[in-house]
Amino acid sequence: MISIFALLIVTEIKQYKYSASFPLECGDALPGIDISYTDSGDASLPVIWICHALTANANPVEWWPGLVGDGKLFNASKYRIICANILGSCYGTTGPANDDLKDKFPLITIRDMVHAHQILQSHLGIQKIYLALGGSMGGQQVIEWAIDDPYLFEHICLLSCNAHHSPWGIAFNEAQRMAVLAGIREDGSISLLGLEAARGLALLSYRNYITFDMAQSETEEKIDHFRASSYQRYQGQKLSKRFDPYAYITLSKAMDSHHVGRGRGGIPHALSMIKAKTAVIGINTDVLFPIGEQKLLADYIPNASFDKIHSDFGHDGFLLEFERIQGVLENRLSIL
Repeated sequence: MISIFALLIVTEIKQYKYSASFPLECGDALPGIDISYTDSGDASLPVIWICHALTANANPVEWWPGLVGDGKLFNASKYRIICANILGSCYGTTGPANDDLKDKFPLITIRDMVHAHQILQSHLGIQKIYLALGGSMGGQQVIEWAIDDPYLFEHICLLSCNAHHSPWGIAFNEAQRMAVLAGIREDGSISLLGLEAARGLALLSYRNYITFDMAQSETEEKIDHFRASSYQRYQGQKLSKRFDPYAYITLSKAMDSHHVGRGRGGIPHALSMIKAKTAVIGINTDVLFPIGEQKLLADYIPNASFDKIHSDFGHDGFLLEFERIQGVLENRLSIL
């Protein structure tokens, strides 16, 4: 078996330039867009389309190595695996990070991201997707897409996501944007310290009390320089080295916009439009996307199953609980 490092080297990031005007749900338009993506496996194989979450990229081998790659459930010898960097990100797809007016980049929504996926789908000549899956913001994209084009998908898997972003989730995102914007300098640029603080806030919603107690506990003699403190700073610095603060603001606002019922007669009616066989997965310790949000999806999607899996890692469980997720995919959707 080749290593994950080797897979990262051979996974080619491709670029598609769409030159026509790209209308946005907010009423604005972009004068064309660039889409960064990966496309692995022969074109004759069943298509797996992976939608990534907030700060990930078009290479799922990098951030989902337990499910994607040589010898894994999703490998290029069995499937054609596609993942596109989302609109508004900073990994090659059009977003504020590559715009001259970073603070003037228009508002985008989850539906706009799906529109970009559909443009890439058309460019690649794909008429049927065997399975689309994603967690968190990635799951929000899959839901929107499966409603907008219900006969495109045979199966979908929705992990740790919801039908609309909750006031609780929006409040977390707004607190993070406040932290980012607190780092604005006099010249209008944003200090990365604001992004680091935002990441620290986000981690409190991605993990939970149990996670921190397990990994960051101290001896009773400690009075300063706690593990939990250094961990927050480390994670903030780690993100600031690879992500753009303007993209962070843009994408978090896009997540806030998520509501499948908008313009469709409400959530139950919108979800009833999905035709794909659906596996919904929730994490029992997720405080950001509580389990009730996934139950609601399964209640209203006609051909859906619901599985609650245990994880000590809260919302991040959708990135880490590979074996449990694979078990659901094998049992519920017969993905082998």
